[in-house]
Amino acid sequence: MENFSIRRAVRGDEGVVLTLLRDLADYEKLLDKFHITAEVIARDYFGAQPLLNCDLAFEGDKPVGCATWYWTYHSFAARRGIFLEDLFVRPQTRGKGYGKALLSHLARSAIDAGGGQVEWEVLDWNQPSIDFYESIGAKRQGGWHTYRLEDAALKKMGS
Repeated sequence: MENFSIRRAVRGDEGVVLTLLRDLADYEKLLDKFHITAEVIARDYFGAQPLLNCDLAFEGDKPVGCATWYWTYHSFAARRGIFLEDLFVRPQTRGKGYGKALLSHLARSAIDAGGGQVEWEVLDWNQPSIDFYESIGAKRQGGWHTYRLEDAALKKMGS
């Protein structure tokens, strides 16, 4: 991993972020839900009050992966954490430790900020990712179900 590096995405990286997220949506068979644009990335990632962060992984000067994430707060524990929204390493560069390096980078970011955890979700069919996460010591959380209010139900609730 001598030519490998990670850095925070900055204004001007919109195209790189967009391409990597599109590749992820394609891998996850979610292109029908993919609506993000370079303009949205500029606003939500690099605006005056960014909604989330993006760390980019490079092999030399070639982008090979990304992690998009945001801070959370756990009131009972009285500590912050990181929610990892997207973790992606291009298939042709997998197996080189890049995904693990991105997660290590996020763990350091959480620790450095006094945080206590990094959390994320994984699709139930994505066994290679599940195996990877469990191999690094991540534990599937039990006792909680993820719910989402969206589309017509969201509009009904909001009216």
